Amino acid sequence: MSADDFIVTPWHVEGDIDYDKLIKQFGTEKISSELLERIKKITGEDHFMLRRGIFFSHRELTRILDEYEKGNKFFLYTGRGPSGHTHIGHLVPWMFAKWLQDKFDVNMYFQLTDDEKFYSKPNLTLEETKKFAYENALDFIALGFNPEKTKIIINTKNIKTLYPIAAEVAKKINFSNTKATFGFTNETNIGMIFYTSLQSAPCFIEDKPVLIPLGVDQDPHFRLTRDIAPKIGKQKPALIHNIMIPSLEGPGGKMSASDEKGTIYTTDSPSEVKNKINKHAFSGGQPDIEQHRKLGGNPDIDVSYQYLRIFFEPDDAKLKIIHEDYKSGKLLSGELKAILIEKINSFLAIHQENRKKAKNQIEQFLFEDK
Repeated sequence: MSADDFIVTPWHVEGDIDYDKLIKQFGTEKISSELLERIKKITGEDHFMLRRGIFFSHRELTRILDEYEKGNKFFLYTGRGPSGHTHIGHLVPWMFAKWLQDKFDVNMYFQLTDDEKFYSKPNLTLEETKKFAYENALDFIALGFNPEKTKIIINTKNIKTLYPIAAEVAKKINFSNTKATFGFTNETNIGMIFYTSLQSAPCFIEDKPVLIPLGVDQDPHFRLTRDIAPKIGKQKPALIHNIMIPSLEGPGGKMSASDEKGTIYTTDSPSEVKNKINKHAFSGGQPDIEQHRKLGGNPDIDVSYQYLRIFFEPDDAKLKIIHEDYKSGKLLSGELKAILIEKINSFLAIHQENRKKAKNQIEQFLFEDK
């Protein structure tokens, strides 16, 4: 793979992603400064993930805002494929969804696709994906969603509600569509071939427009959903995409629940966080202190800086100082890592406490089939 090549699919992300190229490839729209101003005007603030381009692209977000300004509410939907423990990258679209729920006062559906991970991961049993679904649900609840307006859908548990909607969708998707979108072959199991229909189902669970905050790698599923929606008399889902969260080990690819060295889990202890960042976080610094003081570091490729930018330092003024100090050589790589370690551990201390409380709250969040 050359330096200009990258791969982005729902199951595989590789290479240094050029997001402007990806927008053209996927046919999405870049979030413009005008759209940012419009969101700020409606909500009263601009979320730092919008300001910094962490959410960079959309499909028909303007239509959602048009309808909202006419007094027509939408609902939110996002999810997680439970193949392992939750890591900090998973939290990005969930935390942004929480902000959207608070600002627009709307319902939220969170889908846990335990079936899809069973189909796509040869080494996982259905019991294991169900167990991970429960664990992931705790992390979602811990972020503070409103239980009166938020429901968690687990595919194997809520199939009674999902299947009639999925059947409508499935009838309109042919095999050539899925082959062209996902590269399926004759060896692909039929669970995977059908799966997009189930991931589409929550889009139509209410008779309202839906907005889906999600990692851009999941966009192909919803390209199909958007093609099908008018054929079943439904509105197309609108999407807002976040960038891929890099692995600790550096640019190219994304953080993965199955790569323990390159991943910070929400259940990691303070010492595990410290060890992983000190040992594995890719540095944009120079080989030795003398050179670093002279030449400075590169924050654009430094993973510790990128995690601060994406998630852990919402204060623009503080982030700017860190950026300038690192670039000038005033701030060393080890010192930058120490800032990130403190920020992550402060966040996780609160999150893990909320996660414990979520065990007693989970029942009120679970969707009930009617």
